[in-house]
Order: sequence, then C-alpha cells, then structure tokens
Amino acid sequence: MRKSGPPKGLIAYLVLELLAEKPRYGYEILKEIRELSGGHWEPSYGSVYPILYKFEDEGWAERIEREDEPDRKYFELTDDGFEELDSRREDSAMKAKEFADVILGFYHVYVAFSCDDRFEVPAVEGEWRFDETFSAWIVEQMIRHHEHYYSDEFDRIDATPDEFYGDHGIDLDEE
Repeated sequence: MRKSGPPKGLIAYLVLELLAEKPRYGYEILKEIRELSGGHWEPSYGSVYPILYKFEDEGWAERIEREDEPDRKYFELTDDGFEELDSRREDSAMKAKEFADVILGFYHVYVAFSCDDRFEVPAVEGEWRFDETFSAWIVEQMIRHHEHYYSDEFDRIDATPDEFYGDHGIDLDEE
C-alpha cells in the first residue's frame, strides 16, 4: 500500500527517458509528460527544472546551446546519463505495484465519494460528478487506453486479487 502520490523517482525517470530520445527543454518535457498521461497529469515546473539541474551537476546531462533558440535551456544526456537511465529502468521495473496502488487507491476513493453514505459531495451542474456514470467513464477510458496499446478487445479477468497474484507469482507476504 502506498502512503502518498506517485512512486519516488518517477518524474526523474521520465525526464531521463525523454532526454534519451532527443535534447529537450523543461517545458517540452512537461508537455510530453502531460501527453503521456492523456492530459490528466503534469508535474510542476518546480519539480522538472531542479531534476534537470541535478542531472547536470551529476554529469548525467549537459546544457546545449541552440542558435535558433538562444533563450531556451536545452539538455541532452551524456554517456553517464545513459548509464543512469539503464539503472533507473531496473529500479522502475520494481515499482509497478506502487504505481498500481496509486491508480487503484484514488479510483476507490472516487467511488467511495460516489456511493458511501459518509460522504455528501454535491453534484455541480456542468462539472464532473462523483456518480456511477462518471465512474463508468473513467473505467471506459482505461479500457480504451488498454485496447489502444495492448489488443483489439479488452478481456475481463475473473480472478480474485489473491488468485491473480498467485497466478503471476507475486508473494503478498514480501510487501
């Protein structure tokens, strides 16, 4: 179970991956992360630029000058930066459960606001609501995204969480 937001190091990992594609500047990185999230999440400037400066201090990235855009601070990965990226890829592979916990946890809270009698969140005309229709829309968007990347049609999984974890060799006692 996660105690807070996205897994530690997620933004830094994304920055490394994006710099591995091509040199970029901070706002371009923010825009790309927003696109990756389907427009639902964008880290702050205050998180991306310190990461870029840290990467520069560590020797993982270097600032480059572009004559066509002299006022922008572009960064590109160094050889050491590519080595750091390889290391962070390994670390990121171990964070899938943390990531899923964030997604599922917030969705469960969303549904609780919709259905649990302890909460009295009013519906506001013209705004998103905590109700079954909007909850179903969230699930629909997740299915569409899944089908876009993985297959033509989403197949339901009938396993309970314990069965699913067992089928995939996940030991819950290690968490």
